[in-house]
Amino acid sequence: MCLKAISTERIVATTIADLVASVAISWSGGAAAQGNAVPSAGAPGANVASTATSAAYPGKPVHLLIGFPPGTAGDVLARLVRPRLTEMLGQPVIVENRAGASGSLAIERVASAPADGHTLLLQTSSSTALPALHAKLPYDLQRDLAPVSLLASGPYLLVVHPSVPARSASELIALARAQPGKLNYGSSGPGSAPYLAGELFKSMAKINVVEVSYKGGAESAVANASGEVSITFPSIPPAQPLLSQGKLRALAVTGAQRSPLMPALPTVNESGLPGYDRSGWYGVVAPAGVPKEILARLHAVLGAIAGAADMKEVFNRQGLEPRGTTPAQFSALIQREIAVNTRLIQATRARQP
Repeated sequence: MCLKAISTERIVATTIADLVASVAISWSGGAAAQGNAVPSAGAPGANVASTATSAAYPGKPVHLLIGFPPGTAGDVLARLVRPRLTEMLGQPVIVENRAGASGSLAIERVASAPADGHTLLLQTSSSTALPALHAKLPYDLQRDLAPVSLLASGPYLLVVHPSVPARSASELIALARAQPGKLNYGSSGPGSAPYLAGELFKSMAKINVVEVSYKGGAESAVANASGEVSITFPSIPPAQPLLSQGKLRALAVTGAQRSPLMPALPTVNESGLPGYDRSGWYGVVAPAGVPKEILARLHAVLGAIAGAADMKEVFNRQGLEPRGTTPAQFSALIQREIAVNTRLIQATRARQP
């Protein structure tokens, strides 16, 4: 069903664009002014106890939870860094899949875990859409979790079926404006990464393109390759086989910079929609209240992994770039993306009949 235009569309688009720009600042270190200090771990009276606890950390295997099934991008990344985490922490790191409720099951488990650093979450960018999608959650992303560090980020692709007569983002926007409601795009449902990438594209370009939900990214890709939907926003590695077979055509990458996997492909920003920037990211968070010494240890280990030359190659093969940050920078990114996604989801709901 076609989406109805609303009178506030221009205001919403401008507001979202401003918020996107503020998120982009945090990628380049704009949150650095908040300092490099690791967040405090509760009342001052807890200092002696927390120091004693952290001296023995980790004292048992560390569980790294991921809220999605095996084989998904986050799961692959967690298993790629697990050996290095195990080596540097001196204890086994166990990757645990707690799939369900769009990642909420894993988030809830970590938010309610003992604050001793032995239960961690590989948080994904899509989690920042959950507060806007659900009126009540059993946790608060900013209150109940302690950001440790961003680990990696990567763009998506703007991809079309070969039958679509567009070879750049600007041509696709012109086509959509000439045929409002005729084009559609596939996603994994409201709040998913492709959905947010698509809705941001629509909002900023001021076009009417119909969203079609599928069970997952694989189903959406098949629908795009068959011509069932015109457009998708997949991650780079799973899209590459279909691109090489000529079943899909890539127009641009969605991030602020070109991807090392496809360096000849321009960004959406430089090829038709200035200011557009949408990337997926992965970072590690702990339960709120973990002693600051433990957070500092984890932050140092994750920073070393993100900065290692061999791990950069591993990340790049997954379409990702290593992205070490301070806890304050990671916290600022989460806060800003919650704001962007909340405005975006509220706007799309307002446009629905």
